[in-house]
Amino acid sequence: MSRKHPVIAVTGSSGAGTTTVKLAFENIFRREGIKAAVIEGDSLHSLNRAAFRTAVAEAAKECNYSFSHFGPEANHFPKIEEMFKTYGETGMCKRRYYVHSADEAELHNQHFGLTDLVPGVFTPWEDIESNSDLLFYEGLHGLVVDDDINAGKYVDLGIGVVPVVNLEWIQKIHRDKKERGYSAEATVDTILRRMPDYVKYITPQFSRTHINFQRVATVDTSNPFIASDIPTPDESFVVIRFSNPKGVDFPYYLSMIPNSFMSRANTLVTPGGKMSLAMEIILAPIMHEMIEKKKK
Repeated sequence: MSRKHPVIAVTGSSGAGTTTVKLAFENIFRREGIKAAVIEGDSLHSLNRAAFRTAVAEAAKECNYSFSHFGPEANHFPKIEEMFKTYGETGMCKRRYYVHSADEAELHNQHFGLTDLVPGVFTPWEDIESNSDLLFYEGLHGLVVDDDINAGKYVDLGIGVVPVVNLEWIQKIHRDKKERGYSAEATVDTILRRMPDYVKYITPQFSRTHINFQRVATVDTSNPFIASDIPTPDESFVVIRFSNPKGVDFPYYLSMIPNSFMSRANTLVTPGGKMSLAMEIILAPIMHEMIEKKKK
């Protein structure tokens, strides 16, 4: 961990809603004048789209039906740890991007002066911008541990985004259909294939985070595979767990976030529609303190 070059990691499964947290941080960065170097977790996969599909097929021939983007075989876990460690020590590191769509391919081709980037590939590695205030990672493995790899020990602030699992599955099924054209059946197959790695590599991270945001639906999600729509924010609560409640100003949060309450000594519950507000109220002072310590 580094006081001079802090690292923030937002971690959550595919479809968990980490983008909402990313937007909240972007609002805070803009208001506080913080220059953040952003790392996209997908860029630390070890296989491009075509190579991953080939690897899945080859694994299936060996009766391995759980090869997934959640496990070490498809990711650069050592590079995640190295990136966080190097940034904490020097304020610099290497990064690249994963090209999700044709629009992103065009954008990155312009950035790198290339013409051959297509969806499903990685951009070249490059140095991050100099003089950044902090490193901001958003993806699957911000606090991953595997054998001698422990990325979390270099993270100054770890944020977990983890809806109850049925809600997470509903969000993923609908997102994959809308954004990627996948059928519900194909997404369910992906969910099943990922389950062993989900249990081993994703879930344990939420015991290492400093703050977790967990959305809980107040409507029936008992069969997520037939849900016709995603429960709205107003049809949910957000359970916010602080790993260390010492110094947390719960009375202030309760006064600032309407209809919120405490369910445990370290847990704040807010209406789902107030999730973004709660994030900014909670995280903005932490960011401010982090930058002030950096300056000293």
